[in-house]
Amino acid sequence: MEGGKGVVKHIVLAKFKEGTTEEEIEKHVKSYADLLNHIEHMKSFEWGTDVSIENLHQGFTHIFEATFETLEGRSAYVAHPAHVKFGTALFPTLEKVVVIDYVPKA
Repeated sequence: MEGGKGVVKHIVLAKFKEGTTEEEIEKHVKSYADLLNHIEHMKSFEWGTDVSIENLHQGFTHIFEATFETLEGRSAYVAHPAHVKFGTALFPTLEKVVVIDYVPKA
C-alpha cells in the first residue's frame, strides 16, 4: 500500500461475557454501525456471528469489520471521540476480544 492509500480492514472478534443479554449485544451492534454516521474515515461496516462447522472459534461469537481508505483514516477512527465512547461502553461486556488491522493482498 504505497503512501498508506488503498483499503484497510479493521477486524474485531468478540466473545461477550456470560450474562450479557441479547438486547445489550444488539445495542452495541447498533452503536458500532452508527459510527459510520459520525466518523468520516469509516467507509463501511459489516458484522455477523459465527456459523463455522469447524468448531475453532475459541468462544468468539461475533465478528465486526470496518473498512478505511488509508492507514491514517484508520488511525483517526481509533482516536475519534465517538469511537472512544463506543469502546468504553463495549469493553466491559467482553470476556475476550481480538483486533486485527490488515491491508488485503491479491
